[in-house]
Amino acid sequence: MMAERASERTVIRATPQQIFDTIITYDAYPTWATHVKSVEVDRIDDDGRAGLVSYRAAAMGRSAAYQLEYFYGTNPLRVSWRLAQGDLVRRLDGRYVLTPLPDDSAGAQTEVVYELEVEVSMPMPGFVRRRAETSILRTALDDLRCWIEQGQPSATAS
Repeated sequence: MMAERASERTVIRATPQQIFDTIITYDAYPTWATHVKSVEVDRIDDDGRAGLVSYRAAAMGRSAAYQLEYFYGTNPLRVSWRLAQGDLVRRLDGRYVLTPLPDDSAGAQTEVVYELEVEVSMPMPGFVRRRAETSILRTALDDLRCWIEQGQPSATAS
């Protein structure tokens, strides 16, 4: 089974720093991220940021447990991660890339690109896997945008 790569983008009315700060506040994810049920920060890096984080999330009608190792660049324009361990996935690597856009009448804007590479540990048809990946990407970006712009979970959150 090969890993599938997918990406999605959106524009959020906020600065890259505001978005970066939200992304790296992992323990708040259950508040606004639809599928994330619990989060535990397992290791802090030398700069005081989470380096290893455990998640429990709803996935394909099941509960999935996985642990991600995070990597940060020298500025708040990129956060990347790779799977350290997981029960339903063999690979869950990805990144957020933040690109500031010119201010408009509404203020600061940032293009957010979410890239994900997934390999599930159970066999499933390609079209089902692609549909699930697209749903994960769109929901994650919608949830992030709603939380930052409106201070509340998106309408898709349960």
